[in-house]
Amino acid sequence: MAHYFDLDPSLASKERNIKYFIDGRVITLVSDNGVFSKDKLDEGSFALLKVLVPLRLSGKILDLGCGYGPLGLTIALTSPEARVDLADINTRALALCEKNAELLGLSPRVTVLQSNIYENLEGKTYDSIVLNPPIRAGKVVTYAMYEGALTHLIDGGSLFIVIRKNQGAPSASKYIESLFGNITLLKKDKGYYIYQAKKMSK
Repeated sequence: MAHYFDLDPSLASKERNIKYFIDGRVITLVSDNGVFSKDKLDEGSFALLKVLVPLRLSGKILDLGCGYGPLGLTIALTSPEARVDLADINTRALALCEKNAELLGLSPRVTVLQSNIYENLEGKTYDSIVLNPPIRAGKVVTYAMYEGALTHLIDGGSLFIVIRKNQGAPSASKYIESLFGNITLLKKDKGYYIYQAKKMSK
């Protein structure tokens, strides 16, 4: 069985539009079979966006495991000062990101990159990394995402992450805190915990 975090170009395509309302606007994205939350915006992603959008993040931002782009593209759309890299292993998801960026007029400020976690992001650093981790991929994958964030954030940069309580938020937050030396619970939203961890200057 194929998973959304796998690379499976043979899966039959069936594109559909996803619509959601945030920051006083309706955003429409194209989704397809073989990507995460193909039929609607995932509740965890929406919970994270409700925290992030009002922050008006600026600088260089990485949406890691971006899927068809709801996190990174919404941030780019609502934060004109942001430049966003969208990275995923799934080529179909990345093609959707490129299509959605073009439809939203964001292509000049968005870069789409194929990468297995941070594999193809060597040397790149960011002001913020946003992450709705692929829990079903297992701890080896998700914990590598947390670990690599330290290398890919500038000093003072932040990892923003959403994790469901019953999918390991307490243990994951303890691990992230052990890496960063800090973690802040920004909000609880219907069982989803939104955290921020800052990379402190040495």
